[in-house]
Amino acid sequence: MIVKKNFNPLAVVRYMRSELAVSSLLSLAVYWLHTQQQLDKIGLPFSIAAILGSALAIFLAFRNNNAYNRWWEARTIWGSILNNSRIFARQIIANADNALSGGKVAATTIEAYKKEMVYRQIAFAHALRMHLRGQHNWSDLSHLLGEAEFEQVQHKQNIPNFLVFIQGKRIKEGTKDEILGAFDNISLEPTLAGFNNFQGACERIKNTPLLRQYHFFTKLFLLVFMAVLPFALIGDFSKMGAPALVIPISILIAFVFGVMGKVGEVNEDPFENRITDVPMSALCTTIERDLREMLGETDLPEKTPVLDGFLA
Repeated sequence: MIVKKNFNPLAVVRYMRSELAVSSLLSLAVYWLHTQQQLDKIGLPFSIAAILGSALAIFLAFRNNNAYNRWWEARTIWGSILNNSRIFARQIIANADNALSGGKVAATTIEAYKKEMVYRQIAFAHALRMHLRGQHNWSDLSHLLGEAEFEQVQHKQNIPNFLVFIQGKRIKEGTKDEILGAFDNISLEPTLAGFNNFQGACERIKNTPLLRQYHFFTKLFLLVFMAVLPFALIGDFSKMGAPALVIPISILIAFVFGVMGKVGEVNEDPFENRITDVPMSALCTTIERDLREMLGETDLPEKTPVLDGFLA
């Protein structure tokens, strides 16, 4: 996620190099044709560019609005994962401590159970992050799961879903072993079901792209607009006695529309491990820090730093 307020102009130009190259070549070609007195027959009225620009602006506004809605929904979902992870850890710890006060179960068994359940919840967050980004560095989970469980889960095709499944089984076993109360499962189940819903919502965003017809026609209209623009501007600049201005002005206008198009294009996919993505790594680190602190641990992982204005 980009957190800095100002951008490096050279980096923006590199990002827009294709659009700027096309606009530059077209405007240079039009200016050359003008100097060769070849535009009397092919010059266009500015109203054509204005109509195309209006149509393009409508498509850009629609796509950018929907792309932002997708990004913000993704960020909201991950905010809910963070909050519900805290709730789940609190429920597990408080309910297990209640059993400890009853004296029926050994303290070491209860502490091991609490750590197992909380660590597996942290593993779920990390696994979901990697699942959405298409990463497979499952070794990041090795310190959060038991050796046998770690060997088991890395062969599953949907690891975060399997971890929630194990959590459900262990809650039942905890109730049977009297580590949890007889009715604790009733309060824990909605929280656990929420994680399935959050994962499904993330997968929906990941696997369902924004309507491709809007993406295609937006790029097509942008290309047509850049092609028509210098032909529509050369007449006015010729009357002003400054035909060479068609080059920088065409590039500038194309740059503005191109940036608007790029903003929507990169925001519509928030789980692609790019600088514009939802900062899932930072959120997973926050979950791990908070939940391990709730267990009373002090050796916590460092907060994810902001590097060059970007938060991963």
